[in-house]
Formats: sequence, C-alpha cells, structure tokens
Amino acid sequence: MPDFVKIIEDFFTTDRIWVAVNALLTIIIGFVLIKLLSSIILRFIMKRATPQTQLIVRKVILYSGISFIVLYLFNLLGIELTPLLGAAGIVGIALGFASQTSVSNLISGLFLISEKPFTIGDVISINNNSGVITSIDLLSIKIRTFDNRYIRIPNEKILNNELINITRFPIRRMDIKLSIAYKEDIKRVKEVLGEIAAQNPFSLDEPEPLILLTDFGNSAIEFLMGLWFEKSDYINLKNSIMEEIKVRFDKENIELAYPRLSLVAGSDSSPFELRIQDSVQK
Repeated sequence: MPDFVKIIEDFFTTDRIWVAVNALLTIIIGFVLIKLLSSIILRFIMKRATPQTQLIVRKVILYSGISFIVLYLFNLLGIELTPLLGAAGIVGIALGFASQTSVSNLISGLFLISEKPFTIGDVISINNNSGVITSIDLLSIKIRTFDNRYIRIPNEKILNNELINITRFPIRRMDIKLSIAYKEDIKRVKEVLGEIAAQNPFSLDEPEPLILLTDFGNSAIEFLMGLWFEKSDYINLKNSIMEEIKVRFDKENIELAYPRLSLVAGSDSSPFELRIQDSVQK
C-alpha cells in the first residue's frame, strides 16, 4: 500500500498538475475564444454574406482555432513537432494518392463557392433528385427531399452534371398543357382560361398570364397556359388551378379531349363506327 501511495505521489507532481490544469484551461478558453471570434466576424459580414458563406467562414474559424489549440498543447506538453511533421509528410503523401476523389471534390467545392449557383434553403434538382439544400461543405452538399430523405451529393457530381435551381428567382412560371376538342370555340376557350387565371389569388397579374394555342394535334387542339407565381405559392397554385379549370370547363361545357381513332376502308369511304358488343347470351 505505501508503494502504491508513493507511485501516485510521484506521478501527480506539482509540475504535472500545473501542466494538466493549464491544458484544460487552454482547451476551455480556446473554444470560448473560437465561438466569440466566430460570432464577431459573422456579425460584421451578416448583411452581405449568404448563408453558404457564413457556414464556410464558421468552419474555417473552427478548424483554424482547433489547429492553434493542438499546437499549443503539443508545446505545453513538451512534444517535439519535427518528428511529427516528418511523419505527417509521409502519411500525407500516402493519403494524397488514396484520396484523389476527395481532392477533386474539394477543388469542385471551391469552384462552386466562387460561382454561387445556389445557397442554403434553395430547392434544387440534380440526377432525378430534388430537395432543399440544408448544408454546403467543401466536399459535398446535403439536401432534404420532399419525402424527408437525406441525400449527400459530392461536389464533383454537382460540377459535372446539369443542376436546376428551382427557387433561384423570386417568381416562377407554371406551364399547364391542355388538350381541347376540335369542336370548341378557340376564342371562348382563351377567354375562359384568362378569367380562371385572373380569379386565382396565387396567379400574378404582372407578368401577365400566357395563353397560347400551340399545336393542332391528332385528336385535339393543344393549348399552353402559363401562370406566374411567387415561388412559395407553388403547391397552393398547383392544387387550386387544376381544380378550377375542371370545374369551370364543366360549367361552360368545354370538352377536354382524349385520343380518338378513325378507321377508313378506302379513299372514297367515310369513317365507320366501331362498336364492341357483349357476346355472352343472357
């Protein structure tokens, strides 16, 4: 027992206790200073910086501060940095060959940061994946899909593929394609569509709605109805306008066309009606 007490007394010397306390205070004060510095810098750039830039600045300050804390702790503990730096160089070369993809993602991330094709909160679509951007990092971005899935997309994939920023601009246009029967009055159809657009509270008056006759199809006259709306009203406009078109067309007896097929026996013969009868004898 006395030997055990002596071992403890030899280990917990005044110098070692002072070093441990100093190291602990360094870690606590260091992280407090990092958080304080991050808050001060972000406060100065808050008005001009995008959420993407703020996130990157916060991470740069954090990683830089941690590096200074680690270096100070090494010096405090009397650890020589020269051998560690030599070993780190060898390990770095090995990791460089093994992490070419990460380096490519890092370089792509720098290009994306400078180009700023999107920011946190934007809705994007890439490779059949659509969702809201929740995080932008140097190696990848994270999006949350509309059915609440989490997707991580490497920056290299973003740079090498077509990306659609759905909410980049404050207003968008919703294009609705309609097939109208040939028997309908084209002028009347345009008037009804214009009235529907004017009465919908989510459709903007400026820019004015676009109503075009686009094509004479095989079974119908094709119309395009383009409605401008604020990007936050997409769901409201989509739900309301489709219902209003159906209700108003039924009221006006305007027929939405469906594919039809005529069979002709010869050049001098008129189309004949084809009927399907039930062969089951009652």
